[in-house]
Amino acid sequence: MTLDMVVLPEGHIAAGRFTLRPARRSDAGLIAFYSGDRRVAEGTQSIPHPLPPGAAEGFVARAMACQAGSGKADEDIWVMDGSASGLAEVLGVIGLKRMDRGQSEIAYWVAAAFWNTGLASEAVRALVAANPQKNCTIFAEVFQDNPGSARVLTNCGFEYLGDAESFSVARNALVPTWTYIRKLD
Repeated sequence: MTLDMVVLPEGHIAAGRFTLRPARRSDAGLIAFYSGDRRVAEGTQSIPHPLPPGAAEGFVARAMACQAGSGKADEDIWVMDGSASGLAEVLGVIGLKRMDRGQSEIAYWVAAAFWNTGLASEAVRALVAANPQKNCTIFAEVFQDNPGSARVLTNCGFEYLGDAESFSVARNALVPTWTYIRKLD
């Protein structure tokens, strides 16, 4: 075995400077701290701002229940864990929400302290390469006022599909989005 051949536990995905791994209870504090940042919450569809008490614990419990299931959960969620390379134990979160016909939607957020460091691109690239749900197509949607997330997708081989709008819980409003597609044939 060479030094670059590392065996990871089941459910873990190597992603460059960090590992994508299943959520665990101890992640709740950092997830609450990072996702409680208005800038992070407003970049997502589902994170409220301000973050209500217990929301991070509830998110972690749901993520853990999905990974403990039989692979039939609606969504698979991974934590970006940089602890093996001297980074934070939680850098962000990435997930794949199942659709029909071998398709999923990818969504991610990175803690503001780690923005513009390439972590989101590494996470998306690693998850697409691993293709844990055996997808033939992955979709993504980003808010139009977040061009950084759009660059992540195009850098990872996603192609622009069109404009739409989605509701943002943190903004309590419909927000214009760009939709992207990545075929994995």
